[in-house]
Amino acid sequence: MLTVSLDRGQPTGPRLSLNVAVADNTGSARGVLLMLTGGPGQPGAGLLERVQPRIAYLLNDYRLVMIDQRGTGNTALNCPDLQREVGSSDILPPSPAAVRACADALGTARDHYTTTDTVADLEQLRIALGVDSWTVDGISYGTYVAQRYAYAHPDRVRRMVLDSVVPATGAPATYADSMHRTGAVLRQACAASHCSGDPTADVARLAAAGNGADLMNFIVTGTIVDPTFSGNGYYPVLDLVHRAVTGDPEPLNRALVELDRSPTPTDDFSAGLHAATLCAEVADPPWGRADAPLPRTAAIPPTITDASVYPFTRATVTQQGLIAGCRFWPPTTPPPPITGKLAMPVLMINGDRDLSTPLPWAQADLTHFSNATLSVVAGMGHSIQGRNPHGDAAVREFLLAG
Repeated sequence: MLTVSLDRGQPTGPRLSLNVAVADNTGSARGVLLMLTGGPGQPGAGLLERVQPRIAYLLNDYRLVMIDQRGTGNTALNCPDLQREVGSSDILPPSPAAVRACADALGTARDHYTTTDTVADLEQLRIALGVDSWTVDGISYGTYVAQRYAYAHPDRVRRMVLDSVVPATGAPATYADSMHRTGAVLRQACAASHCSGDPTADVARLAAAGNGADLMNFIVTGTIVDPTFSGNGYYPVLDLVHRAVTGDPEPLNRALVELDRSPTPTDDFSAGLHAATLCAEVADPPWGRADAPLPRTAAIPPTITDASVYPFTRATVTQQGLIAGCRFWPPTTPPPPITGKLAMPVLMINGDRDLSTPLPWAQADLTHFSNATLSVVAGMGHSIQGRNPHGDAAVREFLLAG
């Protein structure tokens, strides 16, 4: 357990007790491996049993450490309406009432659940463990935390693995790269399953009818559940979409409702933390800055056109959750700017089918490093370690060679 101040500006104020899982191999040859999970909203220590088998090949050489970042696990922010409406999705649009209710319930404490606060917690954890430096492995949003920690404490990071990369500047608010790449991923899935018709054209027809955000969430979730198209988890997406455009929309509509209403327990993923963190830190918000006053207007850049986000539409950009929800989140303090390049060795791995953290994000993020390698894992979606042998081989070579 790591006890931290909610507000480090008030060290005698409220405290948070964060769960920490630490392996007992204190004499590990290569020191500590800090594994950072995603979201924001996903716990860390609570996922230890799931993570250990996936990286078992590292655990003789590294001492594994995982932490429930503030606002997750036993300190999860509980916003019932928001949790019910969006669960663990980035994309589903919450109602303005649910966003306002969450912000009101959290009060001013909501301003102390940012990545900057988490970075300070991690440094406190490092000191508590008595280690001079460590290796950091982040997945999804964990890659953003890892990079922000490395910028704040570059001498404390030996090397980094960034799996399914969120740029150091933050997740782009528009999700335009993901929308643009959807067509290619759908056609790959269709070729693998010998589906009927053109799924990209099918999605375009449905998105033009106005339900782009729900449809996008359905497709992105499918590629996460079955990222290689090797099982049965993804193919119903193609079938239901095609049936909908050929006169039988009810099966797709039922699937969308069932997916939207799938319960996600708060201690498994905190939608409240997700909003409190991301609404302060998305890159290039269309209202200018995180501290822009309410009501916010989403002024989408003219460079984003229907063609640039096909098979979705420009309207989908403002419908999806990062914009539709954060428009109603109270003004916050934006994260500190980053300057310069990080010098430690970095391995970035990203699937070419990843629609949650699409490949262009990783490619753009390379500019923040002077010693980084990007390994693109063909035929893979989101979250690679323990799910793809080529990705694991790259991590093994990077962390165990030499």
